[in-house]
Parts: sequence; C-alpha cells; structure tokens
Amino acid sequence: MHPKLNIWSACRALSVRSRPIFHWPQQCTAAAQARSIWIDSPSTSQRFPDQNASNLHPFDVSPSAQEPAPSENDVALSQLQMAAYGLDPFDPEVEGHKFGMPSLPLPRDLHHKHRYDSVVVQLTKLLMRDGKLSKAQRDMAMILNYLRTSPPPKVSPLRPLLPGSPAPSQLPLDPVLYLTLAIDSVAPLVRMRAYKGMAGGGRSLEVPVPLEARQRRRTAFQWILDVVNKKPTKGSGRAMFPNRVAEEIVAVVEGRSGVWDKRQLMHKQGTAARANLNNPQLRKKGQ
Repeated sequence: MHPKLNIWSACRALSVRSRPIFHWPQQCTAAAQARSIWIDSPSTSQRFPDQNASNLHPFDVSPSAQEPAPSENDVALSQLQMAAYGLDPFDPEVEGHKFGMPSLPLPRDLHHKHRYDSVVVQLTKLLMRDGKLSKAQRDMAMILNYLRTSPPPKVSPLRPLLPGSPAPSQLPLDPVLYLTLAIDSVAPLVRMRAYKGMAGGGRSLEVPVPLEARQRRRTAFQWILDVVNKKPTKGSGRAMFPNRVAEEIVAVVEGRSGVWDKRQLMHKQGTAARANLNNPQLRKKGQ
C-alpha cells in the first residue's frame, strides 16, 4: 500500500473537533471599560449636552480640548528665542520660521552644489580617481584636518608667500585659507605654448601664454601630486595618501618643496621667450 493511502490518516481527517472559545484581548476589554466610564462621567455630559452620549468616542473631541492654549510664559520664551536669532518676534512674516524667509529673488550662487569653497571643490575633483568622488572628499577632509592640527609653518624669506597673507601662526586656524595660500603662492603665471614650424626649419616657436586663476591652481596642484606620487610610501592605509599631500603642502609654504623650482623654471622660459611674441608669422596667424 502506498504510504500516503493510510487508513489512520483518513480517520484523523474525519475526526470531530470542538470549536474553540474566542477570548477578547485584555487591551480591548480595558478600552471598552474606559470608554463606558468616560461616557457616563458628568464632565462629558456637561461638555456635550446636545449630543447623544452613546455615539461618542473618547478621542472624538475638539482640537481645543486636546491641545491647550500656550501660556504667557511659553509665548515670552518663544519671543526671546526669536530675538536671539536676530528676528523680530512681532513681525507677522517670520511667524513659525526659525531663521526667517529668504529675500526674493534668490541669488544665482545660492545652490546646494556651490555650498563649498571653490578652491576646495576644484582640488577635490583633481584628487578624484575612477569617478569616486566620496573617496576624494574624504581625502580632502583628511588633508584639511592635517593642516588644522599641524604646528604653524616656518616661512622662508627666500620663497615668500603672496603679499598680504596672514601671519604663519594664524594659518592652522583656517585650513581652507592655508590650502588656498599654498596653491596660489606656487602657481605659475604663464605656460609655454609651441607653434610648430613658425621658428623656421621645422622648429617650434615657444610663446608664453598667461593663465587664468583656475588654470594656475590646476597646474600647481598637478605639480604637487606629481611630487607626492614620486615619493616612497610610508605604509598602507586610507590616510597615507592624504597625509603625504598635506605634508607636501606644508613644505610648499615653508619653501622646502621642489615645486618652487618648477615655477621658477617656467617663469625663466617665459621671460626668455617673450621676444617671440613679435614674430611676424605669429602676428599674421593672429589676424
């Protein structure tokens, strides 16, 4: 006989079972008792004299009964808090707003993508590899933290920073200014552009071309990254590369970095090739 065709299993399927008694949950019973007590209370009958008490629900009350009006002390505290934020507590336009409404029309630079410093955003994009922007942002945060916690730099008089820069002791207090000052101080003013065949005999004509602010910063930071990549690593870990970049930035401020030599060489080439700007063939091409 097949194991599924068993007579005992058929008998169990035909057995008569009693219906279980349904028990109300204890919470439902307590809620029903509370409802009956609330409906039968004299305060309920006084509050709703014209309504049928049997159709009332303990939560079917008016909003004024649920939320009591704020006291004068609470109103005064809220007004003091608004005054602490620089708002007029009696101005109807700022009612319910913590910082007030912005003035219209909104400026064009008020955008969530432009909430960081422009130099930090540009250098972060230069740090990015394989489209991993979050990793580049984490590296930039480590670089700024290193500059913030490092001791004040010792600026060399032979390689001074930009005129009007703050004292070296104030630079760690503002790491973004620290980074911007280092990049702008070592950034070249010109680059060399080669015009093929204009020097005669198939030779290229080297001409200095001025750079804009973003181009200068890009060139300077690329030089810093080249120096960092050529240095031997001191270990493994996600913080090693940002620390090496931050150390090179400190070396730039102190005048110990080899990036200064690249800048000086670029300016020497531009000074030597500035006579090529009067080349007649270059003038014809410009026309």
